[in-house]
Amino acid sequence: MATPAISRSKVASLPTNSVRDELVTYLKQLKEDCGTLPREHAVVILGQWFHPLHYFPVFLSRLISVTPNIEAQTYISRILWEELGEGAPDRAHERIYVETMVSGGFEKTQFTEAPPLAATERLIAGYKNASSEYLSGLGFLYGTEVVDLPMVATIGALMKRCTGLRRLPWVDVHVAQEPGHVESSSRPLDQSLNEHAQHRVVAGAEEMWALWKDFFKSIRHEILAN
Repeated sequence: MATPAISRSKVASLPTNSVRDELVTYLKQLKEDCGTLPREHAVVILGQWFHPLHYFPVFLSRLISVTPNIEAQTYISRILWEELGEGAPDRAHERIYVETMVSGGFEKTQFTEAPPLAATERLIAGYKNASSEYLSGLGFLYGTEVVDLPMVATIGALMKRCTGLRRLPWVDVHVAQEPGHVESSSRPLDQSLNEHAQHRVVAGAEEMWALWKDFFKSIRHEILAN
């Protein structure tokens, strides 16, 4: 019996997904509303962001371990390799983040040891759960990469206003690498995915975007409460 043609409509619609658009719109509004943050508020953002930043290489490693084919493993490994510094630990994204914020006058322990808010814990749990299964993990990965630059740009803009720094190396490395990350996370979607598989990928991406929106809403609530 011939294999039916695979519709790619679900996966193809991801770049214009309404849940993604809601997150991007919220980020723009957050950047406008926050203005110039006092340092005690800025450090709330830095401390909460550190948690998913620290966990992301673990997520990628777990996802590689459940990925069923060499092609997709290769694409995901490229992202992991760059996240961890391309063979130079001092160039790992986490290290650059810490150095960037310390150069802006923040104490390292202020943001690397901040306890996670409830929404941050849910976000990390979402990444952990998604990485136990290839299709949901792929949705989380693609979903992350297509909004990573808007999220980083939002935090970068707020930090520049707060610190007066004109250049943020942590933002620069994302600007340089993110197009490749988007491409690498997209390549597995070009493989044969049936209707059910596409649904799982889209559901994973939508769950991730919703978790990230809750993450930023929680931070905003924390800032306004203090």
